[in-house]
Amino acid sequence: MPLHFLKKYFRFMNENKLNVVYMGTPEFAVAPLQAILEKGHQVSAVVTVPDKPAGRGRKLRSSAVKEFAAEHGLKVLQPEKLRDESFITELTNLSADVFVVVAFRMLPAAVWQIPKLGTFNLHASLLPQYRGAAPINWAVINGEKKSGVTTFLIDDKIDTGSILMQKEIALSRDETAGSLHDKLMIIGAELVVETLNGLANKTIQPKVQETGELKPAPKIFKEDCKIDWNLPGDKIESFIRGLSPYPAAYTEIKSAEVNGQFKITQAKFIAENSNADFPQMKIEGKELFVQLKDGKLQLGQIQPQGKRSMSAKDFVNGIQDKNQVFTIG
Repeated sequence: MPLHFLKKYFRFMNENKLNVVYMGTPEFAVAPLQAILEKGHQVSAVVTVPDKPAGRGRKLRSSAVKEFAAEHGLKVLQPEKLRDESFITELTNLSADVFVVVAFRMLPAAVWQIPKLGTFNLHASLLPQYRGAAPINWAVINGEKKSGVTTFLIDDKIDTGSILMQKEIALSRDETAGSLHDKLMIIGAELVVETLNGLANKTIQPKVQETGELKPAPKIFKEDCKIDWNLPGDKIESFIRGLSPYPAAYTEIKSAEVNGQFKITQAKFIAENSNADFPQMKIEGKELFVQLKDGKLQLGQIQPQGKRSMSAKDFVNGIQDKNQVFTIG
């Protein structure tokens, strides 16, 4: 290839690679960062939360994003306060084309307004649906048939900015929050790179989010995880799957042998007509069931209070009186 064509080719390649500052914290945010590096965009710095004490020894623990960044020799910034003037000055001096945010904190305008191409966020839902902190959980809890990921420009409200790109996937019949998390992490990484490429090539037209009847995705607290046994069985199953494996749906259980909180992370609803009292948990053969008003719930994976997670069959094997009825609520 003639020299002048080579120079033109490499100039084109460089023009289509962006200078990125990446912001993220958990494991979900690692895959997009890795994809950005693999596709040749420059990452000038990675911004993540400060190290925090964790575990019994209270040793300082780094975020998953920091650990990945350190392994790849990337500059890491860990500001205590995002409005700190020295932090904002350092960000400005990086001269980034764009900031990419995945599972991080809410940014002040002084930060997201810095780059010339703006700041975009990856959200684990098909916006405008499921704005909020727990979109993956709520999509499964509500029995959605589809979900996806969205990149959108950050503005002064939460998850309301103009949409850049979206990817959609179907949810399986036995989808859990954990399995959907892993699927969205993969396609989310792909979408972040596609969005960067689109911004570099000026092929993306931001689209204002539609308004109308919206389903929220608020943060889930422990008290939100208690099972309401008066709900229809299919709703209870979806609730359990939507909180599996974390933070996990739970109930209170009382019997001659077992007392305390009882987490359920795997269950299958079986619809049937019954006049039996509900809710109550009982053993049938080697299986563990909860009697409901419209059928029964076959338990698969559980965690009695103070014990490790185990299969329902292992729990049954440890019960002396197989005929006892467990009171739950």
